[in-house]
Amino acid sequence: MTFEPGPQRHEPAPSIEPSRPSIGILGTGSYLPAHVVTNEEIGATAGVSNEAIVRKTAIHTRRRAGDDEATSDLAAHAARAAMARAGIGVDDLSCIVVATSTPDSPQPPTASHVADLLGAADGIAAFDMNAVCSGFVFALSVARDLLAGAGGHGLVIGADLYSRILDPADRRTAILFGDGAGAVVVGPAAPGRGVIATRLLSFPREKDLIWVAAGGSRAPASPRTLENGMHYFAMKGRAVSEFVLAGLPKAIHAFLDDAGVQDKEVDHLILHQANGMMLEQLKDLVHLPAAEWHATVRDFGNTASASTAITLDHAVRADAIGQGDLVLLAAFGGGMSIGLALIRW
Repeated sequence: MTFEPGPQRHEPAPSIEPSRPSIGILGTGSYLPAHVVTNEEIGATAGVSNEAIVRKTAIHTRRRAGDDEATSDLAAHAARAAMARAGIGVDDLSCIVVATSTPDSPQPPTASHVADLLGAADGIAAFDMNAVCSGFVFALSVARDLLAGAGGHGLVIGADLYSRILDPADRRTAILFGDGAGAVVVGPAAPGRGVIATRLLSFPREKDLIWVAAGGSRAPASPRTLENGMHYFAMKGRAVSEFVLAGLPKAIHAFLDDAGVQDKEVDHLILHQANGMMLEQLKDLVHLPAAEWHATVRDFGNTASASTAITLDHAVRADAIGQGDLVLLAAFGGGMSIGLALIRW
C-alpha cells in the first residue's frame, strides 16, 4: 500500500500574525463509564487470553456503558466537565459539535440530544460530524473556523459507544474498543495562542478498510442483515496498520513543515489511541525528539473519536501541559482519514 498525501491547503506559519481572531481551548473534560471490562472478561467471549491481548495491543482494561447510557449521555457528562473547567455556562455557547460514528440514532443528530441534556436554548447550532476515529480533530477544525467568523464559545465533543456495534466473538475488534467521551470548550484566545493550524485529509480509495455494512440506505437493517452480522463493526486490521505506519508520519512532518514548525519545537504529541503496540511503532517513525507522548490506551482501550479528547483531558488534569507549550493532535480513522491540529497552549 502506498501513501499519497495529495494536494494540500497550506496554513500560515504560526509566527505570522493571523488575520482572523485566535480560537483556543479554554477547558477540557472527559467521561468514562463506571463498568471496567478486563481482558479476562472480554477474552472469554472472543476466545483470546489476557496475555495475547496485552502482547498484541498493550490494552489491559476498557470501559463499557451501562444499559441506560447512550452516546449523548456520555457526551453530556464530558461537556459538563469541560464547561466547569472553562468557567462558562450553557448560555454562553453558540455551537455544539459532536464527533461520533455511534450516534444515538440515525436522526436527530446526537448533538441535539446533548444540547437538550445540557439545557441549551433554542437557536444554538448543534450538529454531528463523522470522520470515525479522526472525528474530534475534524470537529475541532470546523468549530475553530466557525467561531473565528461568528464569535462566541463552542463545545467540541468526541463520543463513541462501540460496545453496541461490536461482535463479542470477533477477536480482531472486540478486544480493542471501549466506550467514552471527551470534550473541550473553545473560544477567544490571546493572539498567537490557541489552534494555530489544522489539516484534514481523507483517502477514499481506502474507504473499505473499516466499515459497518448495514443500517444505512444501501443495506437497511433487516432480518437478513442481522442474521449475517452486517450491523457489526469490521476492519482489515493489517491493512489499517500498514496505512497508518506508512502515512501518518509523512502527514505529520508535511504538516509541520508547512506550518513553519521544526520537529524539536513540538512539546506534546497526543495520538488517537488505536492500539498500544501501534503507538510504540509510531514513536520511532514520527520521531519528535522533544515531545512528551501521552497515552490512555492501557486503561481505556480504543475509544474511537473520543480517544484524542480523553487523552488531552488527562494530560491537562495531570498538569503535564504548560502555558506556551506546543501541542500536536494527530488522529486517524475510517474513511480513511487523518486529522492534525497544532495548538499553542
